[in-house]
Amino acid sequence: MARNKTIGVIGLGKMGKPIAEELVEAKTPLMVWDTSPLARKPFEKMKGAEVAEPGTMSGKCAVIIFVVPSSLEVADCLKGKAGILQNAGKGLVLYDFTTSDPVDTKKLGRLAEKRGIAYLDAGMGRGPTRKLVLMIGGDQKAFRRTKNLLSPIVEKTFHLGELGSGHAMKLVHNMVLHTIFVSTCEGARIIERMGMRVEDMVEIFNASVVYSYVSRHRFPNNILSGKWNANSRIFNLHKDVGLAVKLGKKLGAEVSLAERTFSFLGKAIKRGMQEQDFSLLYRDFEKIRKVRLASSSKPVHSD
Repeated sequence: MARNKTIGVIGLGKMGKPIAEELVEAKTPLMVWDTSPLARKPFEKMKGAEVAEPGTMSGKCAVIIFVVPSSLEVADCLKGKAGILQNAGKGLVLYDFTTSDPVDTKKLGRLAEKRGIAYLDAGMGRGPTRKLVLMIGGDQKAFRRTKNLLSPIVEKTFHLGELGSGHAMKLVHNMVLHTIFVSTCEGARIIERMGMRVEDMVEIFNASVVYSYVSRHRFPNNILSGKWNANSRIFNLHKDVGLAVKLGKKLGAEVSLAERTFSFLGKAIKRGMQEQDFSLLYRDFEKIRKVRLASSSKPVHSD
């Protein structure tokens, strides 16, 4: 295990903030950064946390975790005289928690490796209120050396192979998850048209073989409750499924169901819903369904 136990967290949004707070709670030496002064503010006077820019952080931390929207933001932190690559201390390990194209991930990994810095892609399973499941690719020795440092925020880890493996698995994970969500919305709309209760459909699903995270949590707690608080933007779903479709096509895989999901999400984007909570896809399902898309709609690449 690394002697230096300081962890850096870059990105203090809906996922990064609770991750950082959990590390503070566990009394882990912590440094944090976000480009938004508003996001940094709660940590400026927080005992056990130090606000520092990425370059400063990289000289003092054993591990830096990126919890940012995409590879673009990671690249911004790596490059330049004040960036991580120019200022990294010996043995630094970078964990990329983004949901990104594995091709972009590998490019960033090669930049880090040229400086002797281990770069691990670590797709996240589960949301901000529970310990994470990590899908990891990259240097296995660096992972073994630092994985115990992540224990306050991680329940289970899966090392899947070379760099890019973690992000590839996360794209498939999200592709399936979001397709199940849209399919459940579709089924619930049929039940509504029949004059039956969606609550009964969800209860039946959960008592039989159709249950999923969507039926057990998403519908009861975020939709049928009327809270509309799934805690992620429609843009994020559109981006993730688009990247998965792109990856699948590159590999010659069948992705027609994912393409239908991507098309539906594209219709929501066209309605101007990209910044809205994705639970609202169900509320506006019929209106979204009627939107027409150009046939040339393509998967997006980044935030």
